Amino acid sequence: MAVPLYQAKAEFFRMLGHPVRIRVLELLQPGPMPVRELLAAIEVEPSALSQQLAVLRRSGIVTSARDGSTVVYELAGGDVANLMLAARRILTEVLVGQTGLLAELREGEVSAP
Repeated sequence: MAVPLYQAKAEFFRMLGHPVRIRVLELLQPGPMPVRELLAAIEVEPSALSQQLAVLRRSGIVTSARDGSTVVYELAGGDVANLMLAARRILTEVLVGQTGLLAELREGEVSAP
């Protein structure tokens, strides 16, 4: 029995729901990166990074290749980078809206007796 599309999408977003995974995807946007550079940029334990990279690899969002003793990761496609950019735009819009609300709240404090 096929999984409904909405359920598949929910699983996809759940898979993205970890800060280390999001950070890896952000770091890989410009291009491939060796694990040692990912470790230096994210500052987590190697085992924690390895676990999160495995999740991303199994989901097909990133690919890995061995170059000698170095493992290099990259985004599997440009759509993931577009998704990260879309998330940034959405968050920016949300925060701008919250800033407006905060300004209104502060105005209310000033004018309140």
